[in-house]
Amino acid sequence: MQKSEAEENVMGEHKTGSSRFLEAARCRNSGRPPVWLMRQAGRYLPEYQAIKKNHSFVEMCSDPELAFEVSMQPYRLFGLDAVVVFYDILFLAEAMGAPLEYNPGPIFLEPLRTAQAIAALEDPDPAGHTAPVLETIARLRAELPPEVAVLGFAGSPFTMAAYLVEGNFSRSGEWIKRLMNQDPELLHALLAALARATGSYLRAQLEAGADAVQLFDTWAGLLSGEDYRRFALPYQEAVFTAIADLGAPAILYVNGASHLLDEMSSSGAGVLSVDWRTDLREARGRLGPEIGLQGNLDPSLLFGDVENVRIKTDEILDEMSGDPGFIFNLGHGVLPETPVESVRALVETVRARAG
Repeated sequence: MQKSEAEENVMGEHKTGSSRFLEAARCRNSGRPPVWLMRQAGRYLPEYQAIKKNHSFVEMCSDPELAFEVSMQPYRLFGLDAVVVFYDILFLAEAMGAPLEYNPGPIFLEPLRTAQAIAALEDPDPAGHTAPVLETIARLRAELPPEVAVLGFAGSPFTMAAYLVEGNFSRSGEWIKRLMNQDPELLHALLAALARATGSYLRAQLEAGADAVQLFDTWAGLLSGEDYRRFALPYQEAVFTAIADLGAPAILYVNGASHLLDEMSSSGAGVLSVDWRTDLREARGRLGPEIGLQGNLDPSLLFGDVENVRIKTDEILDEMSGDPGFIFNLGHGVLPETPVESVRALVETVRARAG
């Protein structure tokens, strides 16, 4: 396959993307920050929609050939410093025995709200139900140039528990909060089971070839500091402890977490990913120089004028100039209707920085 212009530019850089990403994740980067985007592969891309015409979302995740192609699309188009495997965090819960369907969004057909249901969860072998993601990661690492990092990911125990207890996405988190207050020990049992499975799953991704992993705790921003310390933090720590001996960078993302930065910093993650409500310089001051920082452009800004995208991207770059542990990203995932040209403008602006 002929290389795109973006791919050619990546290959011609003096400083390789993988070392750039990994160096930044270890707070040792001396050049421009690396750039990748949460949900960089997905519905906003015409190339993705072309595949989606003939395949369901589940098929695209479960077929390593399709997942590889979808994972590669944004790299070919934009020349990003990292490729994140295309998959869904909830497939691990399905592997544990929770019936899941997409209609079109994810729905757990039998929400887990009893001790019997939680006790019935299995401890899955990553080489079984989740084998397609491992195969996709292995192929990405084998076929991408070494200067491009391969990223794996998983949902955090609290976020996975929230989906399992609620049954689907809920802005209020009514059922998970009810369980926190009515039967906290039952919730702890669920969280412990999820932490064991998630640790094994991320470990398998790293052993398959991922250079780094990200733990998504999207729901934990609903929690107060006290509840975060009770129901989220111990299980994040358990996951990161399970992979610590492998020496790979681990990123923690919590949506709406400006009030939780201090707690997040003790999770064991080497990089904290924050949203646009968090002031990056203030976060750097609170975290100190030894924890990486990722973020945090508001993804809704990508719907505006392309020149404004460049301006807002430059503002973040100026704010974090010279920070050896900064990774440029959005504060949340790319939204479905995002203009492709806005994503291109963002990436080009980051890559145009000297270093």
